[in-house]
Parts: sequence; C-alpha cells; structure tokens
Amino acid sequence: MRVESGVGDGELGLALLMVGLGALVSMRFTGYLIDRYGGVVLPVVVVLFGLCGVLPALAGSAVTLSGALFLLGATSGATDVAINATGSHAEAVTGRPLMNLAHGIFSAAVVVASLGTAGLRALGADALPVLGGAGILIVAVGIVVLAPGSRENIATEPAPKRRRLEPVLLVFGGLCALAYVVENAWQSWSAVHLDTTLNAAPVLASSAPAVFAAAAATGRITGNALLRRLRPVQLLVAGGAIAAAGSVGAAAADNAWSALIGIGVAGLGTSVCAPTIIGMAGAWAGPERRAGAISTVTTIAYLGFLLGPAAVGAASSVWSLPVALGGVAVLALLVAALGPVAGRASVNSVAGFGRGGKS
Repeated sequence: MRVESGVGDGELGLALLMVGLGALVSMRFTGYLIDRYGGVVLPVVVVLFGLCGVLPALAGSAVTLSGALFLLGATSGATDVAINATGSHAEAVTGRPLMNLAHGIFSAAVVVASLGTAGLRALGADALPVLGGAGILIVAVGIVVLAPGSRENIATEPAPKRRRLEPVLLVFGGLCALAYVVENAWQSWSAVHLDTTLNAAPVLASSAPAVFAAAAATGRITGNALLRRLRPVQLLVAGGAIAAAGSVGAAAADNAWSALIGIGVAGLGTSVCAPTIIGMAGAWAGPERRAGAISTVTTIAYLGFLLGPAAVGAASSVWSLPVALGGVAVLALLVAALGPVAGRASVNSVAGFGRGGKS
C-alpha cells in the first residue's frame, strides 16, 4: 500500500492513525442507530465496510490515503459494534454463549487472511486485486447472508431517556481496555521481543504474532464451551490470570522457544477477556439499549487497543522491552482482580435501575 500510494514510512504512520480515529468517531453513533433501527444496521455497515476496504488501494497521495483509511476505520468500527450487538442479542435469545465463539472465528480469520494476503503478494498481486477481492466477498456476505431477515435480528424497544453514562459501563469499558492493552501489546511486540531481546532467527521471530493469534482463536472457542459450565466472571478471572502467567513467562524467557510458549499461553488467557466483558455488558443492558451499551464499552476499550503498543514502546525506551512486557502481566492481573468488581457493579446496577441480565 505504501508503494502504490507513493507515501513514505512517516506519512504512512500518520495515515494509519486515521483508522483508529475513524473507528472512535463511528462506534458510539452506530450503537444509537442499532438501538433505534434494529438489526437492519448490520448489513448496511458491512456493505459499506467492504466498499471502503478497497479505497486504500486507490489512494495516490498521503492525503487521499489518510481519507481512505479514516473511512475504512469508521466502517470497521461500526461493523465491530454491529456484530457484537447482534452476537449479544443472539446470546440473550438463545440462552447460549456465542460471543467468545464469534471472536474466536475472527482470530482464525485473521490468520487465514494474513497468510492468504502474503501468498497473493508473493505471487505478484497488487493491492487493488487483493483488497478488491476481499471487498467483493464482504459485500456479498452483507447482501446475501446478513440482509435477509435482518429486521428480526435485533428487536427495538423505546429507549430510556436517561442520557448520563452509567458507572457500570465505565467499569466494563475500562476493564476491556486493559484486556486490549495486553492483547495488542503481545500482538504488536512479540516478534520484536524474539528478534531484539532473544536474537531469534527472523523466521522464528516473525512467527510469534501467528502463534499468538492461533492461541487466541483456540482460547476463544474453548472459552465459549467453558461458559456452559462457568459464569462469565469466573472465565474472566481465569483468563486474566492465565494471561498474566504467560506474559511473565514470555517476558522472562531466556530463549525464543520458551518465549513462544509464554506468548501462546498469554494468547490463550487474554483471548477470552474482551469478548466476555462485552457479553456481560450486553446482558446487563437488556434489549432496549444493548447496542448503545456495547458501543460505549467498545469505544472506551478501543483506546486501550490503540494506546497499548505505544505504551509498551515508551516503557521499553525508559527501561527495556522485557521489563515493559512484564508490566503487561500486571495489567492482566488487574483484569483478573477487577473481574468480580465488574460483576458486582452490574448486579448493583440491575437492582438500582431494574434491568435484567446475568453477570
């Protein structure tokens, strides 16, 4: 994309910030639209996401690339909220845990898409056919799979007039932000850790993000099954503790293979945290404002996703990368320790506001 658009590394870095900015702008508004118009919002935003996904390949300058990435981020954030709201609604209707399964499929798709894109690029494919093919597939899913019956996906009810931000949503959002810091820190820095700290071979170092993503997919699918026997708070506490143990092991490892094991364990643990928290928020909110609650939580959480890698980089410049990644383990322990707090907060809010939902 950098070559096709004719921008340098610095300009590309600034342009990539537009993805996060666009997502932050659109998430909360998407929740309002879903609460107002129901499940019909999902296929609309998915189709828009597919169309906007092609735009970066058409950009010819830093300005147009920034605009394209802003639109891509906005539609990506809207799609994120819409899918999570639909998943939470399906959990409420069926009584079955689905959120971790959905996030697990997403993680698996990231691995497949990354490998597929690398293969196509190795064969000489430019950005336009790669992104265009993905865009066509996404648009087709939105029209053929999601559009039929979309009005019944999420039932709308008159939304309460209360406009203040309930403290429980701040708790859920802050906790989810911590989980995202842990998740994206390892996703972004694991390869660098193996390369610069442990002097691993390039092929082995570059495999670290794939190991993390594969472990995350496994953890989410397994966690979804465990929710048939565990309460969400119990899974959240266990996930945070396992993520902390894996983070300590990976940060303190003296060889690349030990670090990879720790990275995999961290991926298994942290993978269940965010989807479980989002599911708890949706269950607490109830049908009348589920999407709005989820959009608030995901907007707050996305700040952690964006700031996590930068925070690790800043900490590593002051101390070292292993110390910075060891600090990630502390955040994972906070998630485990504060999980019961989120559960109690949601119960107290239900008692105070008369909403249903399990924690």
